[in-house]
Amino acid sequence: MNVQQASFRDLGAENTGEQFIDRSSFPKRIAATAAAAAADAEDVDRGARFPQKAIDTARTERLLGVQIPKAFGGDGASIFDITDMCYALGRACSSTAMIFAMHQTKIACLVRHGTGSAWHEALMRRVASEQMLLASSTTEGQNGGNIRYSSAAVERAGAEISLVRNATVISYGAQADGIVTIARRDDDAAGSDQVLLAITKDDYSLTKSVEWETLGMRGTCSAGFELKFKGNSDQIFPEGYDKIHAQTMTPVAHLCWSSAWAGIAAASVERAQAFIRKAARGAGGQMPPGAAHFNAARMTLAKLRAIITANLDAYAAHEHDERALSSIDFQSSINLLKVEASELAVETVMSAMRACGLAGYRNDGDFSVGRLLRDVLSSPIMINNDRILSNIATTSLMSSVPTSLRD
Repeated sequence: MNVQQASFRDLGAENTGEQFIDRSSFPKRIAATAAAAAADAEDVDRGARFPQKAIDTARTERLLGVQIPKAFGGDGASIFDITDMCYALGRACSSTAMIFAMHQTKIACLVRHGTGSAWHEALMRRVASEQMLLASSTTEGQNGGNIRYSSAAVERAGAEISLVRNATVISYGAQADGIVTIARRDDDAAGSDQVLLAITKDDYSLTKSVEWETLGMRGTCSAGFELKFKGNSDQIFPEGYDKIHAQTMTPVAHLCWSSAWAGIAAASVERAQAFIRKAARGAGGQMPPGAAHFNAARMTLAKLRAIITANLDAYAAHEHDERALSSIDFQSSINLLKVEASELAVETVMSAMRACGLAGYRNDGDFSVGRLLRDVLSSPIMINNDRILSNIATTSLMSSVPTSLRD
């Protein structure tokens, strides 16, 4: 594997049977966005500020609406296209990659579960034409990362609805043009009886309650807010959140996040490779002590890319099979992807740091890995791995053990 490689799939043209999707422009458009992100990455991290230049470039390149179907003004990009883009942006700027990944996860929910709803189809057209940036509000109060339980409930008054939510984290909430959020169906509903809402900036207000001063991923600007919304019941997705969560929210989020983390890992391996080459040239061809750590970084990166690709193939194969997506085996696998990918990404960057030695530990110089390490350390605690493993422990016992390599 070449660490310079920037994608999981070759991009070309595809006839989906409904629309002809021309992917030929995707590499150039994402390369322009990645270049803007890379040029600003250090300053974004230093100032813990939103990567405005990168997102503005994504708008100019019409990437924020790239996943919207062609019928609604987008490009009809597939999950393979989107994860390739997350990977490319991860190599350039971690915060930009994570913002893009979260936005595209919301878009996937809109496309899959909003088609057929006049309000949501109109929003898709707006995303495509205005290049709206959508944020996510799934955590609240003391629930932490338990997004299958909501405290706040939708209040109803005829066709009008309202919501007040103590959102402990809304990544880039202040910069977004809209938010996709969850809530209890109504006052009498159980915490797990949830609905998904798409709300736009003219419908809600945000009052900051928690600042964002963190070790890494500083440019995601993931502050906490009190969210107050008033709108129309048409803004509620027609399908229950339990279905959206299993079929789209979880798999797309984990695939996009993992791809962004893999991009961060690839950037660290690239720096380690450059360091080892320079050191070897300076020593007359003799490998420096860190060469073994570079090889370890390459191996873990290869493993990381392989598990992402395997899960991409599995999701794509069953993308429209509701029963398969809701199965114990698929849900366990896609949740374990998040755990494994985050751990491997951290391991890869740590090995790259050791390969570079002091040059990687420094915050200045061409071989610095510090920012990449700080950013990737967010991955095991973003929806905490321990929570995921605890949640799937019981269901995993019900899943059969494969009897052959091809099962």
